Amino acid sequence: MPANALKHVHGGSKEHSLLSLAGCACASAAGGRKAAGVDPELKDANRKRLRRIEGQIRGLQKMVEEDRYCADIITQVASAQEALRGVARNLMKNHLHHCAAKALKSGKKEETEAMYDELLELIYTHLR
Repeated sequence: MPANALKHVHGGSKEHSLLSLAGCACASAAGGRKAAGVDPELKDANRKRLRRIEGQIRGLQKMVEEDRYCADIITQVASAQEALRGVARNLMKNHLHHCAAKALKSGKKEETEAMYDELLELIYTHLR
């Protein structure tokens, strides 16, 4: 990836997603990009987690509506955030096993470099 492209990636602009994901091994489809592969167990686990998180969020809305104690609400917000981080970890695991592995094994320097950039960007921005 050219040096000026990296500047845009780390700048957080709209071009960020276009540049950092340009060499992704994920297939493009009419409805958007698709993963190169999805482990059924991880997908099922993520769907279950997201349903539980949805319930947590509804509970948070109710707590706010009922003027519950702020510290209790903050504790529940932290719990929901941690649950979402668990989903993100599962997604990263799947991405590494399928999309990233495909790009890194491709032997194409541009695709490999783009995937390294994408992974670093994901880690630095979203998976702290």
